[in-house]
Amino acid sequence: MSAIEVHQFACLSDNYAVLVHNPATAATLLIDAPEEGPVRAALAETGWTLTHILVTHHHWDHTQGIAALKAETGCAVIGPAAEEAKIKTLDETVGDGDVIHPGGIEVRAVATPGHTLGQISYYLPEPGVAFTGDTLFSLGCGRVFEGDATMMWGSMQRLMQRIPDEAKIYCGHEYTLANAKFAITVDPDNAALKERLSEVEDLRKRGVPTLPTTMAREKATNPFLRAKDPAIRSHLKMASAEDAAVFGEIRSRKDNA
Repeated sequence: MSAIEVHQFACLSDNYAVLVHNPATAATLLIDAPEEGPVRAALAETGWTLTHILVTHHHWDHTQGIAALKAETGCAVIGPAAEEAKIKTLDETVGDGDVIHPGGIEVRAVATPGHTLGQISYYLPEPGVAFTGDTLFSLGCGRVFEGDATMMWGSMQRLMQRIPDEAKIYCGHEYTLANAKFAITVDPDNAALKERLSEVEDLRKRGVPTLPTTMAREKATNPFLRAKDPAIRSHLKMASAEDAAVFGEIRSRKDNA
């Protein structure tokens, strides 16, 4: 059992940020900084001291709290090399396949472009967690703003290859209910998905977060990871299409839902 602790908390209207604490070194990593107030509150609640910020991508709702937190704590800020020009506060950059050890915690960088061209997801083997920003959501994926469907499908495949099934997945937003309601429209006969939809509806009625999820659950129920699935391809009448084209059709339908 890992001694590393993980604490998720809400920011803005539907964002999440996460603290990862290593008691052995007293280091605390923050993944994304949507706003500084909730981060300060989470640090006060846990009694931890912020030492590092890991940034997934440049969008304001993941970065706007960084400058204030860095000024207050002197923390080091680590983020995508490809977005260094857009995230002015970075002290260190990472690219695909890089392995770093902030605060004695192993962090593996996985390039997941599509939502933005430089987005990086992070996998931490010891606590067995991954942070996928706005690339992979529970039962969904991010809008493809800067890349294209082929690029985003490549990112989905990379995550499935490099993140173990048992890993807990933390995403940037609480979008799971809307994603579940859409997912059932393209994968209507998936029993595991029907079960998850019911579970998510119950969680949200009670005001409980739907995250983290796991890679195994996402592989079984998230249509954006399932472009190869015969049932989905048949439902979309795309049995012989390229995988990226199937993914693109699912993304287009979600965009217009």
